[in-house]
Amino acid sequence: MTGQRWIWGFGLATTAADGTVLDTWFPQPQHGGLPLGFDPALPPAELDRFAVPDPRRAVTVDVVALEIDVDAAPTSTPDAYLRLHALSHRLVEPGGIDLTGIFGHLPNVAWTSAGPMHPDDATRLRPFLQRDGLQIQGLDKFPRLLDYVTPPGVRIADASRVRLGAYLSPGTTVMHEGFVNFNAGTLGASMVEGRISQGVVVGDGSDIGGGASIMGTLSGGGTHRISVGERTLLGANAGIGISLGDDCIVEAGLYVTAGSKVVLADEPPTADGRRPSVKGAELSGRDGMLLRRNSLSGAIEAVRRAGAGVTLNEALHA
Repeated sequence: MTGQRWIWGFGLATTAADGTVLDTWFPQPQHGGLPLGFDPALPPAELDRFAVPDPRRAVTVDVVALEIDVDAAPTSTPDAYLRLHALSHRLVEPGGIDLTGIFGHLPNVAWTSAGPMHPDDATRLRPFLQRDGLQIQGLDKFPRLLDYVTPPGVRIADASRVRLGAYLSPGTTVMHEGFVNFNAGTLGASMVEGRISQGVVVGDGSDIGGGASIMGTLSGGGTHRISVGERTLLGANAGIGISLGDDCIVEAGLYVTAGSKVVLADEPPTADGRRPSVKGAELSGRDGMLLRRNSLSGAIEAVRRAGAGVTLNEALHA
């Protein structure tokens, strides 16, 4: 099996004492199917030497080999992890791989400084973990990206703020308060000081300001996959529930959702002297737009703007 529809890799699967597969690390996933003539009884030597139990965490580690169809839903924990690795290794872009039901294949894990362990075992073995200097860094279904993948050409100031499954293009900087969820990320050099939620993609040259938030598709966020175009600025503490095109600016502190009433400030007034207004959803994806709040009336306004949006510091994102 070959082609972009298939992805395969050798991995190391960590299993708890009760048989729960906690995670699987795939160092070099790639397009295509498993090599012809592959013998699962003869795993690669560079991985086999790491397949040793860790009694401190009450886990065993085994080599696995797996191929997946990106158009089919995940079927197991290793399958789910290979999909997340495919995103973070930039083999597929966000939205380009089926993640239906992935939460059901990701157990809740105690993430320690030595790797994953079962939460019950973490409670039972806590005195020994403390004795050996192992820290529990989180209790979650998703691990940190940097514990599995080091994306080339990317800066991440705080490893806990980027999940495995994030897609980060070269030149991207994620500052300390930035956050990037799985199946989301940047399609070019970008500054991320705010939140990029699940399903969201940000275009080349765009800046997500400090404390800014982009609404995702989890937790009742709807089905529309929000995107941010190129050279677009989402101001500090601003937020959007609609897509933005290229060369747009959202004023600091302004949150625009699909249902927000937005005045078209460039349009001529109607017979009653008022300028027309639309719901935010009708502006979704438009280029060259400034969204601001009128300081006198308090109304959200959309103004057409010409020229490029923001220009990132080339030295910072080189």
